Amino acid sequence: MADNNCDCWTFLKRGVCNSSSSTTHSANTIPRTSLVYDAATETRCPNASNRELFPPNEARLSSDNLDPPTSTKTKSPRQLLQFTFQELKSATGNFRPDSILGEGGFGYVFKGWIEENGTAPAKPGSGIIVAVKSLKLDGLQGHREWVVEVAFLGQLHHPNLVKLIGYCIEEDHRLLVYEFMTRGSLENHLFRRTIPLPWSNRIKITLGAAKGLAFLHGGPEPVIYRDFKTSNILLDSEYNAKLSDFGLAKAGPQGDKTHVSTRVVGTYGYAAPEYVMTGHLTSKSDVYSFGVVLLEILTGRRSMDKKRPSGEQNLVTWARPYLADKRKLYQLVDPRLELNYSLKGVLKVSQLAYSCLHRDPKARPTMDEVVKVLSQLQDLNDLAILSHHSRLSQEGRRKKKPEGSKSTKDSPLNIGKHRKDEIKLQLCK
Repeated sequence: MADNNCDCWTFLKRGVCNSSSSTTHSANTIPRTSLVYDAATETRCPNASNRELFPPNEARLSSDNLDPPTSTKTKSPRQLLQFTFQELKSATGNFRPDSILGEGGFGYVFKGWIEENGTAPAKPGSGIIVAVKSLKLDGLQGHREWVVEVAFLGQLHHPNLVKLIGYCIEEDHRLLVYEFMTRGSLENHLFRRTIPLPWSNRIKITLGAAKGLAFLHGGPEPVIYRDFKTSNILLDSEYNAKLSDFGLAKAGPQGDKTHVSTRVVGTYGYAAPEYVMTGHLTSKSDVYSFGVVLLEILTGRRSMDKKRPSGEQNLVTWARPYLADKRKLYQLVDPRLELNYSLKGVLKVSQLAYSCLHRDPKARPTMDEVVKVLSQLQDLNDLAILSHHSRLSQEGRRKKKPEGSKSTKDSPLNIGKHRKDEIKLQLCK
């Protein structure tokens, strides 16, 4: 059980779960033992998947009493700021449409400005920028996730976790205030931007996200994130990655327990198969999801894409044969990168993704092991384009061309084929 002396949990018991209410079914009267997210009736935004993977009758709850982590994770719980609804309304310009940063099943996220040392709203361009997440007024489910978010982020402090600044709970209003992440989500950069995300940035982001998961898994009381995906990886101005959205986080197994039995929630295409089938949740479930994100970063493809041919709609199913064959790895690389990627980096990332996606959870690496592998890929300079130019230069020196003639080998019709052949040879070394 959680430490009853924990400041954050005291806040939750007094300020959230035990607030006075005129009805017994109010969201403010949720008992401590029912802090579980049930998204059976929640609708997601068009580009997101349902967070409950099965209807309630198909995936029953065995034991889903979620306690927040104790203060052993950090030196001291952070003091969260308590905002009034009017303060956040003013900070966001009356929640005006042009301040919307994003939308999900929970509601909208607005851009706002507050004074640097307090909760007072500030004029746009002054003070500090924040992201204000407003919960839809649609019942208990959203409130429960809101409580879990405060419980975890109120205590978990790490450079690769988004910082929760404060909250607002006033009448029917539920809002959370986060640090503003300048570059938005990894999902936007991979799938919605016309300019491809450079390879070096992809590795940096992947490493940062891995460190965040390793931190969650590595404490004396492990936390399972349960909804690792590109839309939940946010980026600051320097492309440092931070995990966000802890509404589905779950305290991991303790003592002799090997797993936690829970309702199956998450996002299609990312959830580990053993978790989907049995509801048995372990830290290796997060590792599988990390493997899916690795594939998305490597290929530039979404985990699920109904617009692609039937055999390519599920990214893991489509990519697995390529991951198992070194001679085919180059075919996985995001074509928008052209030849601007590390040959060794592609090989290592592919091998790592293959390990993370292993069908046997016990055969998957730990996130600490993942961090160790990715740390070695940051400064590689063996770009495929350099290898290609070097190869062309060597061929030119070996074979003198007659003056005025042009080799058909280097014609535009053949250059693409030779590039692929060279990459294949490099990856097979």
